[in-house]
Amino acid sequence: MVSKGQIKLITSLQQKKYREKHGLFVGEGPKVISELKQENLKIHSFFSVNEHEITSEHDFHVTQAELQKISFLKTANTSLAIFEIPEPKPIETNGLTIALDAIRDPGNLGTIIRLCDWFGVKQLICSTDTTDCYNPKVVQATMGSLARVAIRYIDIENYLKETSLPIYGAFMDGENVYKKKLSQDAIVVMGNEANGVSETIEKLITKKITIPQFGNQTTESLNVATATAILLSEARRSTEM
Repeated sequence: MVSKGQIKLITSLQQKKYREKHGLFVGEGPKVISELKQENLKIHSFFSVNEHEITSEHDFHVTQAELQKISFLKTANTSLAIFEIPEPKPIETNGLTIALDAIRDPGNLGTIIRLCDWFGVKQLICSTDTTDCYNPKVVQATMGSLARVAIRYIDIENYLKETSLPIYGAFMDGENVYKKKLSQDAIVVMGNEANGVSETIEKLITKKITIPQFGNQTTESLNVATATAILLSEARRSTEM
């Protein structure tokens, strides 16, 4: 059974201001919930249509209809959990880091988080105007990788000014990434879906790189998540060269 208070709380967590106020976010489905639990994220409350999963006072057995009422998905899965937002981890000053300059699409951000997890990038730096990583759509798109990548929202202009690492930036007129060996101690900046890297951040880039186009020349650009996948693959391939 879901109480009115629980429905009100869960519904409010669609909005960033309430996620920040309560320090909570929502994950849905056995896969996502299991992955987040394995990384020791604390559960505030758990709702499931499967009675055998109800093992504590913070667990609630619900019908599929009740779950649909609180789900952020068009078709509810079999479970939903509210997690506590963990404290941000300290920023590391070595290794490969992805920095996002105003990424707005939740699906793109979620995919980039999964890519960081896959390619062993432990740190993701986001501008303050990048989509919130605890947005329900982002959480679902990460499929649990959210808990394995340290994500920080900061003033990336100041961050880039203070670093001594090489700063790569993805641009249409950069150096062919397939002809360049990328450093494993570096920052790779990915720009906004519509406008690319902002002018302010562009001035701080030390090495512009590009993914060369082989096909139809009328195609304007790659999706930012796709471009991130290619650049991360090339960066890791550099270690085998």
